[in-house]
Amino acid sequence: MTLDPYRGYDLIGDVHGCVRTLERLLELLGYRRQGGIWRHPSRMAIFLGDLLDRGPGIRETLHQVHAMVEVGQALCVMGNHEFYALGWSTPAPPGSGRRYVREHTPRHQRLIRETLAQFEAYPQEWSEFLRWFYRMPLFLDAGHFRAVHACWDADFIKPLQAQFTNGCIDEGFLKAAATPGSFANMAIDRLLRGTDMRLPHGLTLTGDDGFTRSYFRTKFWEENPKTYGDIVFQPDALPELAAQTPLTELQKDELLRYGAQEPLLFVGHYWRQGRPAPIRPNLACLDYSAVVGGKLVAYRLDRERRLDADKFVWVEVDAQEVPR
Repeated sequence: MTLDPYRGYDLIGDVHGCVRTLERLLELLGYRRQGGIWRHPSRMAIFLGDLLDRGPGIRETLHQVHAMVEVGQALCVMGNHEFYALGWSTPAPPGSGRRYVREHTPRHQRLIRETLAQFEAYPQEWSEFLRWFYRMPLFLDAGHFRAVHACWDADFIKPLQAQFTNGCIDEGFLKAAATPGSFANMAIDRLLRGTDMRLPHGLTLTGDDGFTRSYFRTKFWEENPKTYGDIVFQPDALPELAAQTPLTELQKDELLRYGAQEPLLFVGHYWRQGRPAPIRPNLACLDYSAVVGGKLVAYRLDRERRLDADKFVWVEVDAQEVPR
């Protein structure tokens, strides 16, 4: 996608329905509400996905971001939660062994419950937003910077660009993603959920969200990792036994690496904590756990080729927007 090289861009992490906090961040960034739409005279907002689920202002968040996108004041890439919403609402293809692309399990229902509740009285609006999600690109490549919800992997992005020049998938691709091991399934998993690895020794991990997992999220940039603990990239720490376990040479070779000389890359998704800062000179995660009492974070990008720690901007999330 070609973007105006003379315009500034404000990249914004996962909102998850924290609409009042989003409004405070936009105001801090110099946006003003005109005719009901947040606008800036010289800059554009780029949202990194996951506008919905969990928070109390999901419907309002979607309305506000959609309005900005429609008038050219913002772009929004697809997050895994937008994809989940499409999958929840779409019948699975014949022979898949499931009724919907995203199965209606208790675990999946728990994630989307708040969104469905807030749209219960507005079914037509929900249908319109689902159609909008198809118009969210999976990634943006502006030349001097890139944006994707979780992970940039050229081995998936190049064939996706050949199939979808605007980066936006269709219903056929969504349904194909219901088949484990298919290209669509693996591409969505990589770009919207990132890289992962099975815990060693048959261990499992129960996170703060109450879910028990046998896999953990991994870094996709570490140059010389030696142990499992060197590559973990999630808020939940690994069990000590797992963290100290050495990686095999095969495991090291199979790790994805986003090179230090690649263009600036912005991601969300990973529930970081602490003071927002670059991960490395060309990589920033802007998800700082807003909906669980963290921060809603933006990066003010101009023409720099290396990230500047002073250009992160954030607001603390309003206490009333933290789910009980």
